[in-house]
Amino acid sequence: MRQVDLFALFTIPLERVGIAYMVSGSVASMAYGEPRLTNDIDMILDLDMNRACMMPQLFPEKDFYCPPVEVIKVEIKRPHRGHFNIIHHETGHKADIYMRGSDKLQCWGLEHRRRISIASEKALWLAPPEYVIVRKLEYYREGGSKKHIHDIQGMFDASKDMIDEQTLRHWINRLELNKVWDTVFSELENNA
Repeated sequence: MRQVDLFALFTIPLERVGIAYMVSGSVASMAYGEPRLTNDIDMILDLDMNRACMMPQLFPEKDFYCPPVEVIKVEIKRPHRGHFNIIHHETGHKADIYMRGSDKLQCWGLEHRRRISIASEKALWLAPPEYVIVRKLEYYREGGSKKHIHDIQGMFDASKDMIDEQTLRHWINRLELNKVWDTVFSELENNA
């Protein structure tokens, strides 16, 4: 199964019923930057309690692991970092599903998501590049993994014209990521 088809496993059911989502994480950084292999997809959903009941129908037990509706509803209630997984049995590929909650950056990202074709016949909703970079900065601050710097570098190399630096700076300031950005930016300049 091609990697693009794997993403469609998780995005097409949501699109069929009109659940707003955006893909973030490594898939988004690859779309805006350098391709690499991944077997999971990070998605932010605007999912309410009524639509939570649809998830097991969209991702049926014979094909997917999907948590019980009660678990999904608990995660929807969390103001920050509500999260669950959906796993495709045949391939083992996983969708990390995050709830929009009251996270201002996630709300902004969903409002400014972009429809991007990642193959000639496939398109999906991606988080804006500024969102992806800011989250990568947060992950770098939390864990120090250089893969986040590499992903940011790839995004600037391939898609600099798509990145609104004023918006990026706004979120860096708002989330107090200036020190992390200075470190990452210095590393980007050294790698240029």
